[in-house]
Amino acid sequence: MTGPSGMSSPQGVSKSDTEHLARAVTLATENVAAGGGPFGALIVAADGTVIGKGQNRVTRDLDPTAHAEVMAIRAACQTIGDFSLAGATLYTSCEPCPLCLSAALWSRLDRVVFTANRHDAAEGGFDDSAFYAMFEQPSSEWQHPSVDEVRTEDAVAPFDAWRANEARTDY
Repeated sequence: MTGPSGMSSPQGVSKSDTEHLARAVTLATENVAAGGGPFGALIVAADGTVIGKGQNRVTRDLDPTAHAEVMAIRAACQTIGDFSLAGATLYTSCEPCPLCLSAALWSRLDRVVFTANRHDAAEGGFDDSAFYAMFEQPSSEWQHPSVDEVRTEDAVAPFDAWRANEARTDY
């Protein structure tokens, strides 16, 4: 099956996948009505339990990291009391941007499922294409922000302290 972007849908999409995606779309639509951005997400544990929900709160909270997926990840981690969401699935109303995809990777989600894609988002006024293009270039060629390594004598001191701390929680 081929979607509007020309991307094919994976085989084995379950009824629960479409139900969770419908809930993510509802969260997104409700958020627009409440003055927020058009994005919604939820995290579902391996047993099918919804453990976190999120809506885009960037403008409401004046927080550029308050994307729906990030908010859902934060809520799910608080629900289970762990920073690892291994075994869980992120369902989101739109293809995760680079920030949200990175958050999904760091949280160790097993799966990310979305319905609208980045092209749909661009048509809706949320165009991330400049970010994708930038990430394809070496960081030395990025225009904004400037990313510069300035090596200080104590640059690795925090990592030395981390490795020496026997009470640390590895991740």
